[in-house]
Amino acid sequence: MELRHLRYFVAVADERNFTRAAETLNIAQPPLSRQIRQLEDEVGAALFDRETRPIRLTDAGRLLYGHASQILASMDQLQAIMRHAAGAERRRFVIGFVGSTLYGPLPEVIHRFREQVEYLDVSLHECSTVEQIAALKEGRIDVGFGRLRIEDPAIRRLVLAKEKLVAVVSADDPLADSAEPVSLAELAAQPLIVYPRPARPSYADQVLGAYHDLGLDPVSVMEVRELQTAIGLVAAHAGVSLVPESVQRLQRDDVRYVQLAEAALKSPIMMIHRAGDVSAELNALIEIGCALHGKDGVDEHD
Repeated sequence: MELRHLRYFVAVADERNFTRAAETLNIAQPPLSRQIRQLEDEVGAALFDRETRPIRLTDAGRLLYGHASQILASMDQLQAIMRHAAGAERRRFVIGFVGSTLYGPLPEVIHRFREQVEYLDVSLHECSTVEQIAALKEGRIDVGFGRLRIEDPAIRRLVLAKEKLVAVVSADDPLADSAEPVSLAELAAQPLIVYPRPARPSYADQVLGAYHDLGLDPVSVMEVRELQTAIGLVAAHAGVSLVPESVQRLQRDDVRYVQLAEAALKSPIMMIHRAGDVSAELNALIEIGCALHGKDGVDEHD
């Protein structure tokens, strides 16, 4: 049983006349009649009572009509979905990002980019910097925004900004009311909460490296999956955390953001893409990203 047979059958059933159905289908009436006869032979029953005017469906015809209509509607819907998917695939531009970059200019960067390239289907995918590099090489994303410096000849790295780090302490921590910046030595007396846990190397290694460079070891280290979890645990008096200064936009009554005495501690915001990629869309995104991060040009190095 072929789909065209079902389409012919439904057209005749709807028109209740072979001549009008043939006109609707844009075919001659005799071939249409032969197709319906073939369908009746295949199902083993007459589908139309041809003795009446207009013609009527038989019991077998009514049964087939209900199922055929559903099948054709489903096929039409599937074809529409696939056409849309094929069109979207040709116009898709995927941006990878790490969660902490969303507290800086990145949302506005994406907003302006979307306005400039309305012909693209711009989608977002949260993933670590390490995952972004793999996704770029596999073609699953077109550009990434992260914080980790990873050397790879296949990837071009553009440093857009370098954010100072700040400490997050609970609202009633004695350090919360300090008039002066606090040092990592003071923070080392408390458990350190770092993120993210699943992907290594990561921002967590940057924070731990800052302690180790000063010869410091926190009393303990707790690794969590997300930035929000780390801040929530700080509020629960489970320890302290270090975050980029833009995260201060995430205001909570139960935590305080404190400046660090080690002002040189910074976390970069980097845009990465495949080396050799050249497109008007990528250039537009680079231009917007540089402008909103306060860069006159793009530095590929630290």
